[in-house]
Amino acid sequence: MSLAVIRSRALAGLSALEVTVEVHLANGLPSFTLVGLADTEVKEARERVRAALLNSGLEFPHNRRITVNLAPADLPKESGRFDLPIALGILAASGQLDADRLQPYEFAGELSLSGELRPVRGALAMGLALSRQAQPRAMVLPMESACEAALAPQAEVWGAARLLDVVQALLPPSGKAEAPDSGAWARVVARPAKPARCGPDLRDVKGQSLAKRALEVAAAGGHSVLLVGPPGTGKSMLAQRFAGLLPPLDADAALESAAVLSLHRSFDPQRWAQRPFRSPHHSVSAAALVGGGSPPRPGEISLAHHGVLFLDELPELTRPALEALREPMETGRITISRAAAQTEFPASFQLIAAMNPCPCGQLGSPRLACRCTPDAVARYQGKLSGPLLDRIDLQAEVPAVPPQDLMAAPDGEASEAVARRVAAALQRQQDRQGCSNARLTGAAIDRHCAMAPAAAEFLQTTATRLGWSGRGLHRVQKLARTIADLEGAALPGKSHIAEAMQLRRGLEERR
Repeated sequence: MSLAVIRSRALAGLSALEVTVEVHLANGLPSFTLVGLADTEVKEARERVRAALLNSGLEFPHNRRITVNLAPADLPKESGRFDLPIALGILAASGQLDADRLQPYEFAGELSLSGELRPVRGALAMGLALSRQAQPRAMVLPMESACEAALAPQAEVWGAARLLDVVQALLPPSGKAEAPDSGAWARVVARPAKPARCGPDLRDVKGQSLAKRALEVAAAGGHSVLLVGPPGTGKSMLAQRFAGLLPPLDADAALESAAVLSLHRSFDPQRWAQRPFRSPHHSVSAAALVGGGSPPRPGEISLAHHGVLFLDELPELTRPALEALREPMETGRITISRAAAQTEFPASFQLIAAMNPCPCGQLGSPRLACRCTPDAVARYQGKLSGPLLDRIDLQAEVPAVPPQDLMAAPDGEASEAVARRVAAALQRQQDRQGCSNARLTGAAIDRHCAMAPAAAEFLQTTATRLGWSGRGLHRVQKLARTIADLEGAALPGKSHIAEAMQLRRGLEERR
């Protein structure tokens, strides 16, 4: 038989769409043609496949006309994931493999010139797509990628180290079909690492009780935070300890986070169910932050899905990068539109931003005098637009700590103690409304953030006098609801409203 059909998958955002690899051998001038909207990386498979087959001791049909079609033809194909199915298709079309033995499987993997299988990105997305099929097939992947794909529930995944291992499992030298568990390849069963808290402790930060309280409120309600203070006061230290206050991810959220990281080749199975912490340099471009490329790939915002995005030196980011934060902070999604298609990535993250109060950083410091002119301070702070500040929930001042306090023993609570209160508050929100307070919108705010009459009157009077926007008013309502959840109160009271206003006050002044 001179025609073989193999199944594989191509990535389109987080979707792994089925691709049919058709290999046809015909008489005529020797050639090797790849069609089906293949990217440059896919077209280079011709040389990798030829060398891998020969170096594995297999026969390559040099004197035949080889045509490989990747269907559907209008779906872009990228990366070296089609090396393995193309190689197996050539073997089946030339009679070296039984084509019927290939039908229960899907294949993906990049080949080295020696025939070894190299991992491919997006393995977990392929495993998730496989498990959702009505009649799922088994998937054969390089061993490292198979360990990722096996995390998908009900996915049957086999891992192999070399092309020859796959060939021997499908048709051994004896000519009899070898059992899949014979050692040529191996069934991979997911063994996710047990979620564990790790990272630095909040108690390492000396002083800064108000900033620590702000982080606790932010963690308990899924709110975004802006840390403002002179250089060296602990803004970065506080941000690096924020993820340790959050509870581990549940199974569904862990799968979503891992699938996005797998597209970027940055998923570590040892960090299963741990919150991702992304901290790009302030020179990051808007495309790197949001995502893009051809085909589109997730940016730092999506890689922080269900985790923390820390942006230090916030005013130093470019204006396009800053404004690109606005939409995903509201919707939790990123849509990358191109002429050919649209790609959507999840982007439900918590923003922790840090900035100096002025270019020299000493504005308001009791130790050193500020050298900046009022115009320079206004220009520096004006880099943050009003609409962006309106979407940040709270601001925490991080003042300089006196030297005598820095030399003292650590004070305050450990991350574990704060995390227990945060977990209890988040559980109350899940039981009440099914999401964190920061995700409440529209009528759900009025329903779940209802407060005592005296507190409501106090909030309305203050908002009218200070000229708050509707979004700013809703931010205060949700902050007060979170503070009440931390205390286990049924309704937010005046004290909760007052603390929420204090946490929000700096942002309203900057607007």
